[in-house]
Amino acid sequence: MAVRDRAHAQGDAAKAWSPRLALLVAATFFMEFLDGTILTTAIPNISADFSVPAADVNITMTAYLLTVAIGIPISGWLAERFGARRIFCLAVAIFTVASLACALSQDLTTLTLSRVAQGAGGAMMVPVGTLVVLRGTPKSELLRATAFLVWPGLLAPVLAPLVGGALTTYLSWHWIFLINLPLGLAAFLAALRLVPTSAGDKGRRLDWPGLFLTTLGVGALVVGLELASSHPDGPWAGISAAAGAASLLAAVLWMRRASNPLFNLDVFRTRTFRAMATGGFVYRLTISSVPFLLPLMFQAGFGWTPIHAGIMVAAVFIGNIGIKPATTPLIRRFGFKAMLVFASLASAATFALCALLTPETPQVLTFALLVCSGAFRSIGFSSYASVQYADIVPAQLTSANTVSATLVQLATGAGIAVAALLIRIFDGLGSFPQDDAGPYRGAFLAMAVLMLASTVDSVLLPRHAGAAVSRPAPEPAEAQPRPRPAEGRAPRP
Repeated sequence: MAVRDRAHAQGDAAKAWSPRLALLVAATFFMEFLDGTILTTAIPNISADFSVPAADVNITMTAYLLTVAIGIPISGWLAERFGARRIFCLAVAIFTVASLACALSQDLTTLTLSRVAQGAGGAMMVPVGTLVVLRGTPKSELLRATAFLVWPGLLAPVLAPLVGGALTTYLSWHWIFLINLPLGLAAFLAALRLVPTSAGDKGRRLDWPGLFLTTLGVGALVVGLELASSHPDGPWAGISAAAGAASLLAAVLWMRRASNPLFNLDVFRTRTFRAMATGGFVYRLTISSVPFLLPLMFQAGFGWTPIHAGIMVAAVFIGNIGIKPATTPLIRRFGFKAMLVFASLASAATFALCALLTPETPQVLTFALLVCSGAFRSIGFSSYASVQYADIVPAQLTSANTVSATLVQLATGAGIAVAALLIRIFDGLGSFPQDDAGPYRGAFLAMAVLMLASTVDSVLLPRHAGAAVSRPAPEPAEAQPRPRPAEGRAPRP
């Protein structure tokens, strides 16, 4: 084990940073993230085509998200056992073929099963693709690498309503999946060319008890979060979430004592990685609620059309993209701690200001506020994505990457579930009488307060946290001048 890890470390140090590889992996992430939410806009059309209630179609989204969540924990072992290149290419192929099966589905059952297969491919694409990029990236270039990997998670939730609505309106819901075919084929061919070959470890054993407990725990938590947002009145959401938490606790206890655990939990001893699991989890949870809350407030609260709301929400996308070239210089100039504190405080402020919006607020001001919100969101995402690996040693990289991907998936689902729960709470309290947007205002204010919890965690970070990554890469050494001959000695001809 130690010999293999040293070999990995030496091989990684010799590899060069590859922007094209990072861009390829980011593109596959975008497909996976987009397909997690894009189907929402097509539910009425699918319902009509299959002659089933619209509420029943939600099972296709739940099946996809659940499969992705429970498939992530085993992805790290698969990459180690069979080689990251082989598993990544297989994941792209499965995702692409399953997308075709989704488009050809003639009933809800077939579509749901096809979405499960699609989710299985997505569950391997995200963590294994990240692992491929991280292994070939030196610490000094980690900020640049994560800048590529962060944008799919930022843009997909914002663009999904626009892209899904356009495809469904002007073509058909089938094109939501058909568009993945040329993209998937191109990604597969590019992966064969760009992803470095790595030999698998045939002796790597699978921790079956750890896998069972982790998969059960993650699955139960995801189901609980889904039930909390769709059926909050029943007891099953709480029961499922509690069972999931208990199973994950059992998994942790087991893996601490196992000789060959599924994850190396020593990664949590690293403060910069632990920041992703504490303040970073809260940050992603609150940020993930915005693409859910904004369209609802604009349509149900302000009475805007879906197109009007979609265009306004696109301002978040503009902020994400606009600030992206500046995120790396900002982190290098001020450090991770300062940027994380700033991003969380600024995001909390934008949440509070969103609660003050009304239909009479000038559109320019609303648009500008959402652009700023997208910019702060991008800074925070980029900072957490980089700082979590800043002090991770090569031997722990696979475990750190898989644990991170699992927590990101849970935080994203928790953001939507918590937002939906807050809307129902404030609606039931009647805190904003005579205001259709009142429950959404309350939800935004609550999210602003919750965001401050991530600020506290960031304030407690060491001053120079992640300095090995945030420092600029050293410039190539200049050619040394030829030594002058010693004084009083004639130069050699």
